[in-house]
Amino acid sequence: MYETHMQLTDEELSTLNGKQGDTLRKVMESVVRYGEIFGATRLIPLDGPVHLVTSFGVPILTPVFEMMDELIAAGLKTEKPFTVDPRPLDYKNVKCNPLEKLVFHIMYGKQKSYEKQLLATGLKDENAFSCTCYLDEVGNKPKYGEMLAWAESSAVVYANSVLGARTNRNSGIIELFCGILGKAPEFGFLTDEGRRANWIIEVKTTTLPNAQVLGSAIGLKVMAEVPYIKGLNSLLSNSLNDEACAYFKDMGAAAASNGAVGLFHVENLTPDAVELKDTLIKEGAKIYVIDDAELERIKAGYPIMWKDKDAEPQIAFIGCPHLSLFQLTGWIEKIENALKKSGQKKLETRTILSAAPGVIEKLRQMDGWYDRLNATGAHLTYICPLMYMNSPICSKKPVITNSNKLRTYTTARFFEDDKILDIILKGAI
Repeated sequence: MYETHMQLTDEELSTLNGKQGDTLRKVMESVVRYGEIFGATRLIPLDGPVHLVTSFGVPILTPVFEMMDELIAAGLKTEKPFTVDPRPLDYKNVKCNPLEKLVFHIMYGKQKSYEKQLLATGLKDENAFSCTCYLDEVGNKPKYGEMLAWAESSAVVYANSVLGARTNRNSGIIELFCGILGKAPEFGFLTDEGRRANWIIEVKTTTLPNAQVLGSAIGLKVMAEVPYIKGLNSLLSNSLNDEACAYFKDMGAAAASNGAVGLFHVENLTPDAVELKDTLIKEGAKIYVIDDAELERIKAGYPIMWKDKDAEPQIAFIGCPHLSLFQLTGWIEKIENALKKSGQKKLETRTILSAAPGVIEKLRQMDGWYDRLNATGAHLTYICPLMYMNSPICSKKPVITNSNKLRTYTTARFFEDDKILDIILKGAI
């Protein structure tokens, strides 16, 4: 019998003591132990579905596959249908040579069987694979104030910041256990105090900063703490429109990967900041001023990981996290206009746009848009570019990206959007 100092209900104690079966006992004990580490005193009910980060069938994850079999044998699944991060492979739209396919087959050899396990434990459907689960086309969009248990750093920071829902940056598999129980330990971003800011970010740039670089600067400075950003709304928008949401999606992903930011507030824009204003800022909060020179300093510190730094890029990945429909159509128009201006018919660099399966399907339904994309020579996929770059063969390729997250975790080289556009047109840097 596991003894805990957490204040559990009679039903929770019964589960912890194995009255509902040994497998559910282990699920409960894992969540309770997790909560104890972070000082949680109780479990609270979840309002929405969980989102899983482990979407890849890597053979070395044997304990995960065995655990999933045990959950399935015990008849356990999440209370609400969940979503999960992107698939790793799409040979139709992300071409691979025979050697690359062989390596991927070894790397993700358990993908099909693992996806069957995910469906058996509560996966929403076969298209519920995206790091942007909160988009309307994916269907796991929480409401303001809802309690969640998500993993995937870029989804967590978006849910907390842009939507005003509440979730911690949970470890992989813990979020699944929370979904099965329908409960999560109460600590961190689930509490009012845990959502208060200990940094004030003063944006004093002459124009709207690149979202990826601004997020990088914030993440590198505040790490896992909570920033309250001032001066950005006057450069961006007066409301959380499509442009602002896309901007914060990318800014948050960069802050979460370059640091460990799980929540940010933007003055006059994000829900908590609109409601609570400066009362969100803790006494003695530190101040970080970001101006044009600071952003240039941040960019200058990005290492070039290519063996041949003068190589011509072989691939450009756009969409990490997955592109929203607003961003996807925007990129199609930008590429079309650039080709027309240069007098070219197709792009010189193999360019891959990545979006959720639901977003791709929506684009297909929109009159002419999918054909317009194909006419440029660009490709559209649902994969996670990071998982592609994890291959020891693909990581040696000169790959460019506009994603600071992809740059941080792989050998891909970062450029801002305008430079990316220029490179893929010319085929050279």
